[in-house]
Amino acid sequence: MALKGAIAVNTEQCKGCGICVAQCPAGVIALNKNVNTKGYNYLYMANPDACTGCTNCATVCPDACITVYRVKI
Repeated sequence: MALKGAIAVNTEQCKGCGICVAQCPAGVIALNKNVNTKGYNYLYMANPDACTGCTNCATVCPDACITVYRVKI
C-alpha cells in the first residue's frame, strides 16, 4: 500500500522562509515566483505527483500555514 499526499497552503500567511522546502525529502515544494499581498513569495507544490504526505513540511513550518492530506492508494 502506498500513500499519495497533497498539501494546502495558506498563501496569505506564508512568509516564504523556505524551511519547508529544505525539509521536503521528495522535492515536492518550492517558493512561487508570485507574491502574496504582503510581498512574500509563498509555497506551492512544484512536483505534486511526488508527494507522499510525510508531513515534514507542516511540522517545520513556523507559522503553521501548511495542511497535509494523505490518501491510501
